[in-house]
Amino acid sequence: MSKFSNFGRQTPPAIFTVILGLFGLTLAWRAGAQTSVVPMEISQMLLGAVVALFACALLPYLVKALRRPSAVIEDMRILPGRGGLAALAVCFSALAAGLVPLAPESATMVMYFALAFHTLLALLVIYVLSSGPAEQRNVTPLWHLSFVGFIVAAVSATALGHYQIAQTILWATLIIALLIWGASAAQLMKTTPPAPLRPLLSIHLAPACLFGIVALGFPADQFPLMPLVAKAAAYVAALILLALLVKLPWIMEAGFTPLWGAFTFPMTASAVFFLSLAAQTGSLLPKIIGVALLVGATFFVPWVAMKVIQMWMKGTLATKTNASKA
Repeated sequence: MSKFSNFGRQTPPAIFTVILGLFGLTLAWRAGAQTSVVPMEISQMLLGAVVALFACALLPYLVKALRRPSAVIEDMRILPGRGGLAALAVCFSALAAGLVPLAPESATMVMYFALAFHTLLALLVIYVLSSGPAEQRNVTPLWHLSFVGFIVAAVSATALGHYQIAQTILWATLIIALLIWGASAAQLMKTTPPAPLRPLLSIHLAPACLFGIVALGFPADQFPLMPLVAKAAAYVAALILLALLVKLPWIMEAGFTPLWGAFTFPMTASAVFFLSLAAQTGSLLPKIIGVALLVGATFFVPWVAMKVIQMWMKGTLATKTNASKA
């Protein structure tokens, strides 16, 4: 009983990073089904399994937060914790996207909850960064999750026909992403990130793919600018993906750590984008890229998730990510 109690008291928010990647995998399989690559039923079964896992992680973290609310702030002061909590917020948006074809009314409610919850967490991140030491305010790829991650809710918004909401989110997060990309590029030219933190660079891929996914969701006849946005996003995503592949040995130099969870959602988001682009345009190249990414993600994402979940069950994930204790 004591071990179970301690397990709940130190639930590490880093677990939500791989759960977000698994949500992305369900959406990637759905995108694959829309291009007749895989059966749609697999995506639905995966979604059910990931929702169950999400609930198993969310409940103990909620208990921890209720026991000692300041533990959430403490988690936010540590980089893996801050990223995990941002991933938690995005998980709700990804869940809404998964529910759209199955239960549109539920998807709408989850989408609005996700936006409200994500806004609250973003405000807490701003508080933590502004009240902490100056070095903590350095721009990191995790800022995309905290401040650009709202774009995942726009995926649901377009699918549900809430185009004004989706358009507002798209333009606002695009500006923020451009600022983060610019600041990160400037930092990379001046300093080399430590090897254990390099997997976080893969997060830069996700916003470009998500902007493209959202742009593809608008009716082209009503929003003539969106096809251009999708095309620009495809070029940017392809360039970032190519750069990550070229530098992959350098990025993975430190070996496996819980931060490998950062690879999972960008990988699945890119699969969704290129498969969606292929479905809408009929182009062969995006389909080839999308299928390759889907195959890779189908093996890689569950493998990373399994290793991180094993660490969570053993209690070592909390220690390695310096999770707070209630």
